[in-house]
Amino acid sequence: MIDEPTMTTIGTKAATLVQLRGVSKYYGRGGSNVIVLEDVTFGFREGEFVALLGQTGSGKSTLLRIVMGLTPPDTGEVLYRGQALRGINPHASIVFQSFALYPWFTALENVELALKPKGLAAPERRRKAEAILDLVGLDGFEDAYPRELSGGMRQKVGFARAIAVEPELLCMDEPFSALDVLSAETLRGDLMDLWLGRKLPTKAILMVTHNIEEAVLMANRAIVLSKNPGRVIGNFQIFLPYPRDRKSAAFSAVVDRIYRLITRTTMLRAVPEPELASPLPHAPIDAVAGLTELMAERQGREDLYRLASDLQMEADELLSVTSAAEVLGLGRVEQADFILEPLGAEFAQAEVLERKQLLRPMVMQVPLVRRIISALRSAEDHQMPEEFFLDFLRRGFSDEEGRAQLETAIDWGRYAELFTYDHDTRELRLEEEART
Repeated sequence: MIDEPTMTTIGTKAATLVQLRGVSKYYGRGGSNVIVLEDVTFGFREGEFVALLGQTGSGKSTLLRIVMGLTPPDTGEVLYRGQALRGINPHASIVFQSFALYPWFTALENVELALKPKGLAAPERRRKAEAILDLVGLDGFEDAYPRELSGGMRQKVGFARAIAVEPELLCMDEPFSALDVLSAETLRGDLMDLWLGRKLPTKAILMVTHNIEEAVLMANRAIVLSKNPGRVIGNFQIFLPYPRDRKSAAFSAVVDRIYRLITRTTMLRAVPEPELASPLPHAPIDAVAGLTELMAERQGREDLYRLASDLQMEADELLSVTSAAEVLGLGRVEQADFILEPLGAEFAQAEVLERKQLLRPMVMQVPLVRRIISALRSAEDHQMPEEFFLDFLRRGFSDEEGRAQLETAIDWGRYAELFTYDHDTRELRLEEEART
């Protein structure tokens, strides 16, 4: 059940800033449409820091672009202060995952460039740009070029450029994911100091992230999306005082709640070929094997939040590995815990060749692998170019996702010694034992 915001939880005086009503988005391939977002409805008000969460394939970044007006929805509408959004949102700006700076401009010139469309005179642009750089802690680095700055400082320039235009809505697309751990932590703290100290002109922040701990650390609202297609499966306030303590029971409880939502089993939309209804999680067999070994040492059950912390993995990355383990019958996710199945325990203790034997029948039941084997069996010389399979996958996936699906299937099939792959010729060839 989705927790919708109420007037009492948000405050009656705060004006509604953004509303999405029945927003859906598709992409088309081969005469068919694949749905990315389906019937997404939510809103948020002034004063809210909203985190948009979900696994890869949930359409988080697409939804952010729709709110920005960079991508139109196929159905539904976006309202900004009660008015239908048409074109780019003039009251919003965005900070990207990459630094997206002009390398031939200094930090000051990069920020000034954002102010040019406002029609300010050059002296006023410079004054405002200098003030913004000072605000984000870059006083003294105005004349530095991006190559002279650390990753954290380059992203600070990105923030400065975004807030220089004094947006009511600041959108951020995984703004800390390209930084090292310490730089990301410092930049999060700096941003929260500015936001909580009301030193920003911004009325609300919408941040896309796959880092659940980051979301709970910073946001006062979490909106959680399912995947394939993206639907809202959670929408609730985070009632934790700032600054937040990662080690507190209350903090862990919110993190666990989001993990449970994201790992909840949902009905996946079928792609044009029925046997490929469930896309493969992007996880190599070696990572799955490592997880089973770790779980065997921990008596077969562990909290996902603790696993992610101990392994220093982002939630999205860990969930891909646990999903792969589920597909292969080695484990399962239950109430935000990962549980090792008997086959997984046996696999963890087995030698390399025994592991291949154990996993071979499970891999052969994977729909895409089964499709590949069937095609290779029908070929006269039992080999086919990868392009044949990529062309088939393009009927239901984007080019990027189709290639990722094939790469995962090849990794699993090679491990189980069902077929080989030649990187030079880019061909798949069926192994002798799999030809009958």
